[in-house]
Amino acid sequence: MKKHLLEIDSVQKSFDNKNILSDVYLKCETNDIIGLLGRNGSGKSTLLKIIFGITSADFKFVRIDGIVKVSTKDLFAEISYLPQDNSIPNVFSVKKAIQLSVPKERILEFCADEIIVTMLEKKVSHLSGGELRYLEIKIILNNSSKFVLLDEPYNGLSPLMVEKVNELIVENSNTKGIIISDHNYENIIKVSNKLVLLKEGKAHHLLCKEELVEKGYLKNGMLDVFDKRS
Repeated sequence: MKKHLLEIDSVQKSFDNKNILSDVYLKCETNDIIGLLGRNGSGKSTLLKIIFGITSADFKFVRIDGIVKVSTKDLFAEISYLPQDNSIPNVFSVKKAIQLSVPKERILEFCADEIIVTMLEKKVSHLSGGELRYLEIKIILNNSSKFVLLDEPYNGLSPLMVEKVNELIVENSNTKGIIISDHNYENIIKVSNKLVLLKEGKAHHLLCKEELVEKGYLKNGMLDVFDKRS
């Protein structure tokens, strides 16, 4: 299977003369699950929107397999994005949302999921927040894009759904590159094979999770609790 490479280079973004992102570089390959961490206001969501092409940057390069992508249309064809807000129209039934979003050859397998089965006869407007989030994540991981950007995917999920989502992310990383941003650092650490910390506008590429403490994102002892649970 051919591997694919997404590179985001020299990203600059400022608001009201304040640098939010400064010379940010990210590289995501097929099989990568990159955990993007940072405190509120560090620019995580802004960076994902810039990569996807729905937020402008003062300066940026986006390359896929070595080719610079300028038009938003080109990015949409190869990158999928899960926003923090709901993205499926409330007027849809769950079945219609699946039929419109999932390739026909994958629909039967998609609907055999034990969590999806419980919502097949519902309208999107009748789903709980966790059910809707799970449906959105599963749909976006089942499309044909080479790369997936997930912004706060764990928001509203039950513990069972979190475990299922982690399994889906790992499984789909066999054919995609995935970048996840979430405040749920425990699951980010658990599922990711690379960690990037946004701090003071810079992207810090971490060699190990202990650097999250060294760089002031986590307090001493927080990783000890995580290690005991995992």
